[in-house]
Amino acid sequence: MNPARVRNPRVGLIPTSELGVAMMTREDLESYLIRMEHDFEEIEESMWRIESEDDGAPVVVIYTPPVVVMRLKVMNLPEVSDDGRMAALYRRMLELNATDIVHGSYGIEAQEIVLSDALELETLDFVELRSSYESLTMAASSHMAELIGIVEQSAAPAVQEG
Repeated sequence: MNPARVRNPRVGLIPTSELGVAMMTREDLESYLIRMEHDFEEIEESMWRIESEDDGAPVVVIYTPPVVVMRLKVMNLPEVSDDGRMAALYRRMLELNATDIVHGSYGIEAQEIVLSDALELETLDFVELRSSYESLTMAASSHMAELIGIVEQSAAPAVQEG
């Protein structure tokens, strides 16, 4: 028998991490991805891409013990050299982090706005993984129009009076 799983006659194999026995394995995580019933593929060793149901951006899941990281690219930042002009966008993302996102947060990686969440493998269960995925995808879809509007306004050439 696989030491990372215990058989329960009613539900089949259960990851031992749910029983508090050991940290979740890569195989346990993949079984959770299967249970989520979304199309997904392993794109690298211990890295999966979950396709969105509504043609939104995919969520990338990275198994990096002691955590699993979930990441969703929201949009590219415009090629604006003046961060001061982007202050409204940065402020709004911080406000959304504080008030509207249950799992994860907005951030900037290189020239991309991303939503990401890190979950501890030692205590991770299926409900937490699914909730994190849903929080990221819901935040991206519900905030997208507002963030695009702020970016467009911030990136527009400044009108000089004179």
